[in-house]
Amino acid sequence: MRNMNTFPEFIRKRPPVDLPYQGVNGYLIQGKNEQVVFMEFDRDTIVPEHSHASQWELVVEGTVDLTVGGRTTTYSKGDCFFIPNGTLHAAVVHKGYHCVMFFDQPDRYFVKQGKS
Repeated sequence: MRNMNTFPEFIRKRPPVDLPYQGVNGYLIQGKNEQVVFMEFDRDTIVPEHSHASQWELVVEGTVDLTVGGRTTTYSKGDCFFIPNGTLHAAVVHKGYHCVMFFDQPDRYFVKQGKS
């Protein structure tokens, strides 16, 4: 289950990401052409089908059920997956999931207003 110290303090001090889900925290490292987001889920979360630029994700804790092309695969601690540019995908993220997401775009997520 969720380890409160999965990400060290210096990661948790990164700018928080503005997310459309309750019980989800993200910490942003912004590059010129890309983003890295450290995510933690405090509750089960359904992520509807969507697409964006290429994404590579490393599972740090917990599990996620990722659906691509009608096929669902469960990923857990130590697994990684790649979603090509423009590929429709959806997910059921289980409480306690922590991951590192790398996006091949500079504007996938934005910093929460009033936070830095």
